[in-house]
Amino acid sequence: MIKTTFNKLRSVKDSLPSGSSAKIAEELGISADMVRSYFRASAEDGTGIHIEPGPDGGIVTLDDTRILEVALRMAWEANA
Repeated sequence: MIKTTFNKLRSVKDSLPSGSSAKIAEELGISADMVRSYFRASAEDGTGIHIEPGPDGGIVTLDDTRILEVALRMAWEANA
């Protein structure tokens, strides 16, 4: 579990190369829609996201960090 802000989560998404949602989904064996929901901090499809009001768009608690970990790796590789 990790806590971050909505704006920081969006900045990770914005740093990804085009087509990354599909690549993350394929690597983790989940749907691309689930990856997109994750970065919208939308819990409708059981992504394990909890949102509280707060600074920078709100506090986001992520129960499962696998999507974030893969996204950070991809962003790092794209900028290396």
